[in-house]
Amino acid sequence: MDFPTDISYTDTHEWVRANGSGPAVVGLTAYAQEQLRDVVFIELPKVGKKFRAKDPCAVVESVKAAFDIYAPASGEIVSVNTELDGAPQLVNEDPYGKGWIFTIKLSTPGELNSLMSAEEYKQLCEKERH
Repeated sequence: MDFPTDISYTDTHEWVRANGSGPAVVGLTAYAQEQLRDVVFIELPKVGKKFRAKDPCAVVESVKAAFDIYAPASGEIVSVNTELDGAPQLVNEDPYGKGWIFTIKLSTPGELNSLMSAEEYKQLCEKERH
């Protein structure tokens, strides 16, 4: 399983890629999509809506379960991946690329400091498997 080192991870299995002052990109980790299996629908957040860190902001549904997606940090939704409307399986096929879910303009970028590194997240996944 892939654990890219250029992103941060939450304990609820979201990833976030923040590059400087632009909006941060958020998606569901490879581990989470593997647990869900075949993603069949994604309820995307509304552009312009504001969330606090750890607020539920989207829903992923699979043949197995429904799963809330949480904001990794506080901010405003800037864009959503509309390709997921017609192709939710992109979350399974390319979770760290074409399967991104939304971008968020961070209001408190320092909140990202509390997220996990790739190594820390890998250890969490290993614990959850056992």
